[in-house]
Amino acid sequence: MEIIRLLIAYECPFATIKPMQEPSIFTRIINGEIHAHKVYEDDRVIAFLDAHPVFEGHTLVIPKVQVDSLWDLSDEDYEYLWKVAKKIAKHIKEVYDCPRVGSVVEGFGVPHAHIHLVPIYQGDDLRRFPNHEISPDQDLLEHVAECLRMQ
Repeated sequence: MEIIRLLIAYECPFATIKPMQEPSIFTRIINGEIHAHKVYEDDRVIAFLDAHPVFEGHTLVIPKVQVDSLWDLSDEDYEYLWKVAKKIAKHIKEVYDCPRVGSVVEGFGVPHAHIHLVPIYQGDDLRRFPNHEISPDQDLLEHVAECLRMQ
């Protein structure tokens, strides 16, 4: 770790490895420091509602290990995350009776790998953007979480 710090300090052009980041907001949710409306949890993955959903039921599926990018997960964790995402997506589709559940992986908002699962009803639904200036309706989120909660 000391070598990495030195390489970064001297702005070495091949210093692409970064020291571990501070705990992300998702890690703080996993650790119970911040409340989230959970719909699924096991020893490796947690899923909870997006506080600013594109559509009601918009869920984030997150590995409990903090890595910046989905592509940095081990093959085993990557495959497991998608397996759980599939299970949750099928549940969302059933609960919301929507034609599709879209998945989005972009990862710019939080430096912690995650998959967005969004109930969608027509082809351009994933192009919608939620309004982050409106405070989340915690009562509605809790109701939605109750409807989607899985064991």
